[in-house]
Amino acid sequence: MKSALIGVGQAGGKLVSALHAFDAAESHGAVRRAYAVNTATADLQSLPSGIETLLVGQSRVSGHGVGGDNELGAQVMREDATEVLDAVTITSEIDAIFVVAGLGGGTGSGGAPVLAQELKRVYDRPVYGIGVLPGRDEGAMYQVNAGRSLKTLAREADSVVLVDNDAFRQAGESLGGGFDRINEAIATRLGLLLAAGETTGDGVAESVVDSSELINTLRNGQLAAVGYADAVAAPDAEENVNVVTSITRRAVLTGTSVPDAETADAALVVVAGRPAAIPRKGVERARRWVEDETGSMQVRGGDFPLASDSLASLVLLSGVERTERLRAFFERAREAQAEPADPVGTADDAAAGWAVDELDDL
Repeated sequence: MKSALIGVGQAGGKLVSALHAFDAAESHGAVRRAYAVNTATADLQSLPSGIETLLVGQSRVSGHGVGGDNELGAQVMREDATEVLDAVTITSEIDAIFVVAGLGGGTGSGGAPVLAQELKRVYDRPVYGIGVLPGRDEGAMYQVNAGRSLKTLAREADSVVLVDNDAFRQAGESLGGGFDRINEAIATRLGLLLAAGETTGDGVAESVVDSSELINTLRNGQLAAVGYADAVAAPDAEENVNVVTSITRRAVLTGTSVPDAETADAALVVVAGRPAAIPRKGVERARRWVEDETGSMQVRGGDFPLASDSLASLVLLSGVERTERLRAFFERAREAQAEPADPVGTADDAAAGWAVDELDDL
């Protein structure tokens, strides 16, 4: 999927940088444009030269950031939206636009929903969000910011791919200490997802996954997650049937970007590796397992040629609103906002009520 990435805020800019670096290192050619928009000069100056940067809100905060105030972040983006749109180049070859942001801060959580709304108004192609949830141990402000931002971003974007920082932290590791490693892990998942269907020179896929497969999968839900796992492959495809099914199970059960995202409205299974090592029987068996596990009858599957000694399974899950992690996240955000909490809905009605009314929109 040929994409334009726009990072908003510090976390968004860093994740766009990691995705851009991964795509360039692997020569996938999926990331065609990469931008970072921020209210803090220092955050933009720390980004690599391949990222096009834009400072907004200078008349209000003079390049010093919004200090975690996501209402101010939203206001700045509304005021400077025309300047941002003028700086962003969306060519005819681009299949989709991704607005990338950490949802707990100020500039990203406030500005991303506004920018998504403006991009959808101007361009006739999908506008997706990539939203990073704050960790459970981050403060009340971050929880409230993220709850309000996600509720609004999910309404404005065509779909939001969620990333939970806690899903990538290692035992005993501080969030700050693991930022680079976490961004690299996220970039591997999302980078392979964007690269699916692009010509890599590593062979020809037997069952092609192209941008339309990703778009049709994401169309089925407001929130999405990505699972990933890999393992060393045997030379012969017939020896890798169990390998493919095993890594697909790990990708869904322990490797998703949102923990416990096992129920979905639609899914896409992509097996990446040397074409000669990818077993068609294994791919189909993995696809059927995802169908059974998620309860969805809309599970697509395919392969992605890569020059690698390993096989990787990438699973895109769309419509993950019913997960326990998200229910708990919105409950904490609601409590942090100090609003009266209603009883939590059942799993059956959670999909309709995940964007709780007690949390204000931005």
